[in-house]
Amino acid sequence: MSNPSDKPPTVKARLPRGFADRAPGDIAATDKMLEAIRCSYELYGFEAVETPFVEFTEALGKFLPDLDRPNEGVFSFQDDDDQWLSLRYDLTAPLARYVAENFDRLPKPYRSYRVGWVFRNEKPGPGRFRQFMQFDADTVGAAGVAADAEICMMAADTLEKLGIRRGDYVIKVNNRKVLDGVMEAAGLEGEGRAAQKLVVLRAIDKLDRLGADGVRMLLGPGRKDESGDFTKGADLAASAIERILGFTSARAGDNAGTLAKLSDSVGESARGKEGVAELAEMAALFTAAGYDGRVVIDPSVVRGLEYYTGPVYEAELTFEVKDDNGRPVRFGSVGGGGRYDGLVARFRGEPVPATGFSIGVSRLFSALKAMKSPLVEGAGARGPVVVLVMDKTELARYQGFVGKLRDAGVRAEMYLGSAGMNAQLKYADKRGSICAVIQGSNERDRGEIVIKDLVLGAQLGGATKDRADYLELKQRAQFSVPEDRLVEAVREVLARHG
Repeated sequence: MSNPSDKPPTVKARLPRGFADRAPGDIAATDKMLEAIRCSYELYGFEAVETPFVEFTEALGKFLPDLDRPNEGVFSFQDDDDQWLSLRYDLTAPLARYVAENFDRLPKPYRSYRVGWVFRNEKPGPGRFRQFMQFDADTVGAAGVAADAEICMMAADTLEKLGIRRGDYVIKVNNRKVLDGVMEAAGLEGEGRAAQKLVVLRAIDKLDRLGADGVRMLLGPGRKDESGDFTKGADLAASAIERILGFTSARAGDNAGTLAKLSDSVGESARGKEGVAELAEMAALFTAAGYDGRVVIDPSVVRGLEYYTGPVYEAELTFEVKDDNGRPVRFGSVGGGGRYDGLVARFRGEPVPATGFSIGVSRLFSALKAMKSPLVEGAGARGPVVVLVMDKTELARYQGFVGKLRDAGVRAEMYLGSAGMNAQLKYADKRGSICAVIQGSNERDRGEIVIKDLVLGAQLGGATKDRADYLELKQRAQFSVPEDRLVEAVREVLARHG
């Protein structure tokens, strides 16, 4: 028989690694940021669509690990009919499924945006989460690079709508076909070269971190890092290595100069020349629309080049801020995308052109907070008006006050705890409330209520030593009004503080 005094074991309160809780202030600030992005996307004619968190695993695409139990890279489970289901890895593969499933009824080109959580079953680390939010915009059914150019321009406009100044960001554009041309000119085309090309892509992607010398080693025999671990390289010939490094450093002072260097890098490759021509067409559109300097051709953009089929682009923040220790921090990329003409075709068996852009919401939000953007600073910091409970036999009266405030569109709540007046006021302070409503027996007998301005009340302790000024501040911080002036008086206090 168990001992009545035995207590059940407690469960340790802890988050799984790679996940995060969000407080009310962060949620409110994020909502303001999302609304600004939404308005920017809608200005360009994109419309909202929402897909579920869960998709058939096979619908998520060949770009995820191909395992008997597909649970590396994605969170997966088996349904009761033995079908594998997965939490979505991004917002693009579900869009491809949605478009294919509704292809005949959707207008083409189909322009949509989506915002939501995505999940990755990967090792978490600093700034690397297993659940994070993305905000995507895509055009499906437009084959010309004008669709790519438009999304790049929209990305620039969106960053400015979020309060990021011109000159503090850049949209960088490259093209998968150009890199294919460089690969061809370097002798990397043909059967059996796919694995070697992937090594090259991964090496180029590490250019910012390792520099040209580190990438040169990865393009050659390999590289040993500081810990002594060895990464096998692509084993390219010296001439091929120099051609690829020449491609990565081809950015010039303007788009025209960069295009000239890229033309040299692709040599006689027809596919490479096609890519350079597409970039030239996009550059002309940027110039015509007044986006020179805001959107630039930059061959260093190699993100996802094994996935994309044409232009690729990246939104990069160029300003620096100081961290808590005074060290400079640069946020770098906060979004990117490109053309992925093969993804919808997986479902339909025919080519369907598509291009899109994805904003990393969490990273961009961190950048806006670091730069103290007015858009997110202080959002959601104010709590509701709190009606104090001074006499528990008068709950209906207090609830009536709350009802009047809510009917007038004022956020309000009745205190539902069991503490006294001072603790109730401390509760209101913790909620970030601007004012509290108080009615004890004396006020009730007079048909009055007390309005306490909690913001001014907090300032009284450090107020001026001038007695007249102090008394005036005290009078404004707490005053009585007739019950029928409740809403008017509360609104007056709220208006004082914006």
